[in-house]
Amino acid sequence: MRFKKSSLASLITVSSLALTALTGCNGSDDSQSKVTLDKAVTENAVTESAVTDNYFLAINVGGERYTASDGSQYFSDTFTIANNKATTNGIKGSQDPTLYETFRQGEMALSQQIPNGTYDVIFKFAEPSNTPVGERIFNVYAEQQLVIPDLDVRGARDGKDVSALDRAVSDIEVNDGILDIRLESIKGEPILSAIVIQQKTKYDDNWQLVWKDEFNYEGAPDPTKWTHDIWPAKTVNSEDQVYTDRLKNVSVNGEHLIIKAFKEDYDNGHYTSGRIHSEGKGDFLYGRFDIRAKLPAGQGTWPAIWMLPSDPYRYSTTCKPGEKWQGSSTCDAWPNSGEIDIMEHVGYDMQNVHGTVHNKAYYWVNWEQRKGSIEGVDVDQNFHVYSLIWTPEKITILMDGTPYFTYINEHTGWQAWPFDHPFNVILNVAIGGAWGGAGGPIDDSVFPVQMEVDYVRVYKRAGL
Repeated sequence: MRFKKSSLASLITVSSLALTALTGCNGSDDSQSKVTLDKAVTENAVTESAVTDNYFLAINVGGERYTASDGSQYFSDTFTIANNKATTNGIKGSQDPTLYETFRQGEMALSQQIPNGTYDVIFKFAEPSNTPVGERIFNVYAEQQLVIPDLDVRGARDGKDVSALDRAVSDIEVNDGILDIRLESIKGEPILSAIVIQQKTKYDDNWQLVWKDEFNYEGAPDPTKWTHDIWPAKTVNSEDQVYTDRLKNVSVNGEHLIIKAFKEDYDNGHYTSGRIHSEGKGDFLYGRFDIRAKLPAGQGTWPAIWMLPSDPYRYSTTCKPGEKWQGSSTCDAWPNSGEIDIMEHVGYDMQNVHGTVHNKAYYWVNWEQRKGSIEGVDVDQNFHVYSLIWTPEKITILMDGTPYFTYINEHTGWQAWPFDHPFNVILNVAIGGAWGGAGGPIDDSVFPVQMEVDYVRVYKRAGL
């Protein structure tokens, strides 16, 4: 892996785009140059069959014009003097590594002339060198509001360098015709590889509701739709909770499903919680999935809304039906047969929500985990809609209509795309474990904690 950087600061003026490097890599700002891109704004015509985009602008910061795996067109970032432009290589964790191999380093401000309205902005980063966690931290502002605080790119990417990190922010209101974005240093120098600006996503009108639970009844979850997992602690991911089928842990109150976790000694564990799934009662191949939920808060919590294959042995090579596969160190049903995480959240990073896919080709063991994240707002105080749009060609994960993670079918085989067979929905609240406990010891003072689910709705459309 190589890392090169230059030492001059400069000013970019791009018709309606101005990107100003406030300090260069060496902190100097006494040299500036001015260049113009060949085109500043596009009314993007790239559309997904399940999602309609309006205004769209993408820029490969520090790099050349680029066509992404999803067809999006990124404009080049062209300078007469390189200033704080830099390169790296060997990027992992993305289907578009080229976007992350070029970047700009140093404090910077971006002003983009766009129509007034509400926008989502996706920032793309990759820690380019062996900078330790905690040594490069910066804030990201949009329209003078702090939208990503204390960002440590390597820390947010599980401590790995040269791994792609996508972080979305939503509902940015532009009222003066100019979107202002600023990166400011807390420690070390900010970095930025690419930026995407898009209007709020709108679903098309062709979706038909095919399965749902509105939780408008009382008692246990509907047994025609849901099954409990009843597991001891440490069954998977070193999680600390015992999963039970008690109403104390999983119940419906006439309006919402409540999955509640307690600090209590039970069945050789010290915490209890609930996990339910729709396998055999709601199995789905492709579609749109909307789940409206309110998340728990507190160090050690790890709620999830996700999907596993209804036939987990579909692509396993070391085990066969009937053998234990969840939590097994010898059965490769996971990750071979796939996993789709519509929403994951850890309480030590309270307003950050994650969407992920797992498969044999790309998962955390080889640093190639494919995932994205979005800055939420009061996710423990308000309900938000967590969504998946899954087609034969693409997986898109959204929060409140904002698409923040996309994974494309590469047509290279099941290792990269095991998402060609039915999956089922899972709702759970884990405690501690490999990720929930990564931020430090479980805070026992927060219990009991709960995830509330307002509804689960599954849609199909013509041709799926």
